[in-house]
Amino acid sequence: MMDGPRVLPRRQVVLTMGGVMLAMFLASLDQTVVSTALPRIIADLGGFDRYTWVTTAYLVASTSVVPIVGRLTDIYGRKWFFVAAIVIFLIGSVLAGLSQSMTQLIVFRAVQGLGGGAIMAISFVSVGDLFPRRNEARARGISQRSSPCHRSWAQRWGV
Repeated sequence: MMDGPRVLPRRQVVLTMGGVMLAMFLASLDQTVVSTALPRIIADLGGFDRYTWVTTAYLVASTSVVPIVGRLTDIYGRKWFFVAAIVIFLIGSVLAGLSQSMTQLIVFRAVQGLGGGAIMAISFVSVGDLFPRRNEARARGISQRSSPCHRSWAQRWGV
């Protein structure tokens, strides 16, 4: 019988938050890089008529996977789903980078979107799991810092 929520050691919480923030940084950095490079990519692949599908495929896939992954992680746990999401995202990124046609790029961006959506969903839920309710808002604010940091880095380096 449990007396209350389990409290993790501070070191484990810090390491977990660091991992969650790095994964969120990875997914948001990808969006910035792709949106900046997309006109050049489209010109190289010669598919201006399907320009919007590259972004739409990612958004539809990432939005669709959120409720599914949320429910599955509630049932089976978050750790291995999080690892799988990162692997799927990275595989999609590599395949998108190796695309030889617009169709391949669109399909691989959808694969990337599945991983990216799962990363974001699991990240948000993990922050809620790590901290008690009274500290959850502060922790969510800290975890969201990866996005502005990535934006300032991208602006500084011209990405």
